Amino acid sequence: MIRCGKPGCACAGDPKARHGPYHSLTQAIGGKTRSRFLTDEQAAIAQQQVAAGRHFRAQIDGYWKACEQWADTQLQLSPSASSGAQKGGSRRNSKATSSRKSKRS
Repeated sequence: MIRCGKPGCACAGDPKARHGPYHSLTQAIGGKTRSRFLTDEQAAIAQQQVAAGRHFRAQIDGYWKACEQWADTQLQLSPSASSGAQKGGSRRNSKATSSRKSKRS
């Protein structure tokens, strides 16, 4: 149910006098919100599409979780993981150089 926005229309002050019912589809596209009105047939199709999209996303999330668990297992089984990495890195080969700024300031 929506308000039309016309001055003097009863829908502005009385929620029971609003126009509709209407079906609308709202989605974010490129950082902007886009809304459009749908017919009853389009609304039924859109509901099926949204449900299918949510089901697909749930399957993808499950797949990613399984991949992360597999990756963690692989890292734990690697020989270098058990020895533990040590900090320190490699030795420096050159001496530190002085700044090239002029001594006359």
